Amino acid sequence: MANLHQKFHSEVVKSPQSYGILAGLLLASGIALLAEYLHKIPSLSLFSSLILAIIFGILVKNTIGVPKIFQPGITFSLKRILRLSIILLGLRLSLPQVIAVGPTGLAIVLVTLVTTFVFTCWLGRQLGVNQRLTKLIAAGTSICGASAIVATNGVVESKDEDVAYAVAIVTIFGTMSMLLYPLLPVIFQITPQEFGIWCGVSIHETAQVIAAAFQGGEVSGELATIAKLSRVIFLVPIVLSLGFLSTNSNRKSQAAKKLNKLPIPWFVFGFIALMLLNSINIFPQTMKASVIEINHFLLAISMAGMGLKTSIFEIKKAGVKPLYLGAAAWLFISIFSFSLIKTFY
Repeated sequence: MANLHQKFHSEVVKSPQSYGILAGLLLASGIALLAEYLHKIPSLSLFSSLILAIIFGILVKNTIGVPKIFQPGITFSLKRILRLSIILLGLRLSLPQVIAVGPTGLAIVLVTLVTTFVFTCWLGRQLGVNQRLTKLIAAGTSICGASAIVATNGVVESKDEDVAYAVAIVTIFGTMSMLLYPLLPVIFQITPQEFGIWCGVSIHETAQVIAAAFQGGEVSGELATIAKLSRVIFLVPIVLSLGFLSTNSNRKSQAAKKLNKLPIPWFVFGFIALMLLNSINIFPQTMKASVIEINHFLLAISMAGMGLKTSIFEIKKAGVKPLYLGAAAWLFISIFSFSLIKTFY
């Protein structure tokens, strides 16, 4: 009888948490659905549904507010769903796609990514921007926009406001690249091949890359997409390196540094495994297309959750220095990658 009473009490205690997870998930999913719908409107189609989801989440958080009952589900969206989404991103990439860029193109991708990341981290220290936010901006600029930011946050563990600030920065400057790049091929005598690689190597978000590159023709668009996806694979070593570096800089006792205590982003290994399986074409094309579409919605749910935990007041406290850092990183990756392409490609 005592055991039955204890079990009943345990279920009663757990039920608010379960309702909270469900409520938060429904709220984030509703915002994600709204973002997906509005993305189809021509005037808003320049912005990905991921960006719209985080904007609407921020609006809800900072206007009507978010009651505590929703918090468990919002956290679930940011942790569990996001990690699953990153694993499923492996379906968008295969080794043959990476090889198609060519050794020179891959070398330009790698050199640009690493140099931009290092430069952004160095400049962040010079400007006095906190190092966690600096790493988020560096990852978003050099790798793959918002997806890289939220994946990197899995190991640097910055504040939600820092993540939202970093996403806003890469959105602003990625959008500027998307609008400005198509005006430049005639001025600088850029070939369709060079333009495609340049877009893929230096523009922040995948949607922005596609929107800009296909204005230069089919060849530009296809090369840009492959180059952009090639950048995604470098998310793996960057996140792993940051995870181990954060462990080494932690001054806890050696006993606490057991394997289960290391901030290893295990979801990254899931990403690698799925990419390798995709490389041997074991997934039917229709199934893969469906999973990729579903995964995009899962990412939108995670972005909505991020917005729902973001306080504009906290972002304001970070000041304008991170914005300057994002601008400098954007100019650096644009000019540096263009110089490499014109010299070696």
